[in-house]
Formats: sequence, structure tokens, C-alpha cells
Amino acid sequence: MALAVIMLMLLGVVTTGWVLLNVFTALDNPQVAGWHWAFLVVGSTFMLLLVVGVVVYMMLSVKAINLSRRQSNFIDSVTHELKSPLASMKLYMQTLDRHDVSREQRETFHRFIREDVDRLDRLINRILDAGRLDSGSIEAETETVALPELLKGCGDSVCLSYRVPLTTIRWEMQPCAVRARLVDLELIFRNLLDNAMKYAGPEPEVHVTLERVGNKTVVARIADNGKGIPPRWRKRIFGRFVRVGDELEREKGGTGLGLYIVETLVRRLRGQIRVQDREGGVGTVFEVRLPADS
Repeated sequence: MALAVIMLMLLGVVTTGWVLLNVFTALDNPQVAGWHWAFLVVGSTFMLLLVVGVVVYMMLSVKAINLSRRQSNFIDSVTHELKSPLASMKLYMQTLDRHDVSREQRETFHRFIREDVDRLDRLINRILDAGRLDSGSIEAETETVALPELLKGCGDSVCLSYRVPLTTIRWEMQPCAVRARLVDLELIFRNLLDNAMKYAGPEPEVHVTLERVGNKTVVARIADNGKGIPPRWRKRIFGRFVRVGDELEREKGGTGLGLYIVETLVRRLRGQIRVQDREGGVGTVFEVRLPADS
């Protein structure tokens, strides 16, 4: 990056000097002025193309560096997410093998192992879903899906995963339906609800509203009471492997794929998604707009 800036500065100095030299030479020698003006036009065009090439190279280099950084963060994150449940399961199984435990303790260990297996399953499925989205291999069979029932099912599942009461999520939903693949809608709202619960405050509160706007649009809003997302990150968070902050300093786990999956699927359904601050308090609101089923 620094080298490219230096090259641009040197190129600017050389170009300016060369242009001035040709201009003064043409003015001092009227007999050959035509040749100098022709050289000036050709040379200036070449220099302009060279500058454009350097700028494009700089932009591509910055994008490549950012992608490499995000991929590195992704690998660090996935490594941590895979090792944690594996280490936990190994500890539980070693305890069961080496020690005599009561029936209640055995059942508790089995439950923890099942939860770790479910956590691994969700992580692997999320990575596979992102791969299928990139390759375009997801089939396009659609059906009419009632959103209140789907959202409630996703919300209850998320509450169970985080071991919080089902009443942690407050619902305000009107009867609405969209035409889409059921699995796509489950991916969208499961990821959004999971994010809301993960990044909510110490005493999590999630508020879900669902309404039909006019005859053509369904609007779902999922709000949490967490720290919120800085404005400068609100467009970037939907990129692949993107997570807010440095990987080693984050308090929450994750892969940086959830919102990428959400945004890609929403666009495929001809919908829109946006992020905003929660009104009247701290937190974030994700708003999803989808075409209503007629």
C-alpha cells in the first residue's frame, strides 16, 4: 500500500515535469511545435492510463488484504468453535469412563454431550449452507409459508439452545405468508434470532414484530437489547467472513457467515434487509422486507 502511494506521487511529479517541459519547448520552437503537442497528447494519455492502472491495482490489493484478513479471522473462529465442543465432549466421556457417577450425573453428562453435538451440527450446516449459496446449488422449489408459526418455532428452538425461558422473546405478529422455500426462511429467521439472543444484554430481551404493509410486502423486525452495531459496520456485516472487531478480543463466538447467508437469501427472495438502532433504548433492530404471498 505504501509502495503504491509512493509510486503515484513519483508518477505525478514526473508527469507534471514532462508536461511543462513539452509546453515550454513547443512555445520556444514554433517550427516543431506540432510534434511536441502530438507527443504531449500521446504521452499524457499514456500517463493517465498508467495512473488509472496503479489506482485499480491499489484498490484490488486493499480488497485482497481485507479478504485475507477476514478469512484468517474465519479460520481462527471456526477452529475455536470446533475445539470447544470437542474438548467438552472428550472431558465428559473421560469422566464417564474413569469414574463411577450416579445415574443423575450420567444423564446430565449425556445431555451436555448431545448439546455439544447439536452445536457442532449447526456450525457445520452453516458452513455448508454458505458453500451451497456460493455455488448456486440450492434448489428453487417454493411453497406458501405462514410466517407466525415459522418464527415462533425458530424462536422456541433458539431459547432452548441458550437455556433461557421461552418468554425471553416477546411476540407481536399479524397473520402473514410468503412464497418461498421453507428451509430458506428457516435459515433467515433462525440466524437473525440466534444473533439477537447471542448479542443481547446480560438479561436478554428480544422483541419480534410481524406485519403486512399494503398488499405486497411483509415486514419482520427482530430487536435485541445488546450493545448495538456501530453505523460504520452496518453495511459491512453482511459480507462473507465479516465480524465486528478483532477475533482475539471478541466476547462471543461465531463464524461470520450467518448474516452473509441471511442477506444472500433475502436478496434471492426479492426482499430487503437493513439494520438500525432500537428506538427508545439500546440494542439493534434487523428489519426484513419480503414479497407477500398474494
